[in-house]
This record gives sequence, C-alpha cells and structure tokens, in this order.
Amino acid sequence: MADAGDPNARAVTRARMTGKERRLQLVDVGRRLFAEKGFEGTSVEEIAAKAGVSKPVVYEHFGGKEGLYAVVVDREIEVLLERMTASLTSRNPRQLAEQAALALLEYIETNTDGFRILVRDSPVAGSTGGFASLISDVASQVEHIMVAQFKAGGFDPKLAPMYAQMLVGMVALTGQWWLDVRKPKRTEVAAHLVNLAWNGLAHLEAKPTLRTIDRVPLKSARPRRAPGEA
Repeated sequence: MADAGDPNARAVTRARMTGKERRLQLVDVGRRLFAEKGFEGTSVEEIAAKAGVSKPVVYEHFGGKEGLYAVVVDREIEVLLERMTASLTSRNPRQLAEQAALALLEYIETNTDGFRILVRDSPVAGSTGGFASLISDVASQVEHIMVAQFKAGGFDPKLAPMYAQMLVGMVALTGQWWLDVRKPKRTEVAAHLVNLAWNGLAHLEAKPTLRTIDRVPLKSARPRRAPGEA
C-alpha cells in the first residue's frame, strides 16, 4: 500500500476522477476519435488508451463502443436541434429560411467534429435517431409556420409538411458539402440557398443577400453533461 505521506501517492489521489468526470472524459475522447476515424475505425482499445484507462472502464460506463457512440450522437443531436429551433423566430417565410440555413452552417463551422459524426452512417444510427431523424425534427419546427403562410397565400396547408422537409433537407445536404470546402463563407452560402428556395431556378437573383440583418449570433457551446445526467 502506498504511504499516505508519499507526495506521489497524494498526487495520484488528487488526479483520480469521479465516475461522472470519467464518463464525461470518455465521451469527449470518443467524440474526437469518432469524428476522425468513424465508428468502424475506432476501437475500444484506442478509446481507453487515449483516456488513460483500461478497457473494462469503458465497458463499465457504456457497455461497449456502441453505447459510447450513442451518447456522443445524442449530445450532438441535442446541441444542433436546440440551435436550429432557437433560431426560427421569424414569421416571415424568407427570413425563416435564412435563419434555418445560418443556424446549420454556423453549427458546422463551430462544431465540425460533431457534424462529421452526425452525417456518418453507423450500426447504431437507428437507435439514436441519426441525422435523418434530426432533420425531420427540425422540419417539424418549420412546418407549423409554413402552414400559416400556405393558408394566407391560398395554398393547400396539407402540403406544408412536404415543403418543410424539402427546405430543411436542401439546407442539410448543402451543409454536408460545405463541411469540407468551406467556400464561400457561410453567409454567402445561406444567401444562395435562400435564393434558390425562394426564387426558384427561373428567377434567381444574380447577387443574393440575406434579409435577416438583426439576428444575434449563436454561441458555440456544447453541453458538459451527457444526456440523463444531473
């Protein structure tokens, strides 16, 4: 047994993490590795080594790689969905489209690792919601606003859900492309997205600009707790 008076023993004691701290550390380590190598390319051995623990510790907290991946995906879905829904404040349909596009592109720019994880396919995507489910959730937030606009314009409000899926899906797919190229800057990408959605190919503006000029930038913060933890 180590001598309690040994300074090295005291240092080890101080450095020992609580179960909650260890869980958060493993989630952060897993997030980085899954973003870099994908689900299949990441092993429990590598996760444990990067975290400075043994493999059984990973299994103790998450039951395996699948459990850790599910928690990582849930965290990212929570962040992105919160940002997207919080951004949809306008009742104006064009500004609504701008807000949705800007929020997603901003998330991609500030949470690149998280977005890479969300857009990758994995064996556990179905159980954790996955990117398609996330986009559907965001579209449902847009839908209720589009219903009102359809009614006001004399269009069939039953078509609003379909158009909401089209709009959000277009923004999401463009975001996947922009993830790697990062050109032009996000405000220009958003302006061109809305240009196509609003005007259609037959009436594109040569140099589109955003109408949303009073939008408060979203903060790039990730939750420090895994879902279900107090």
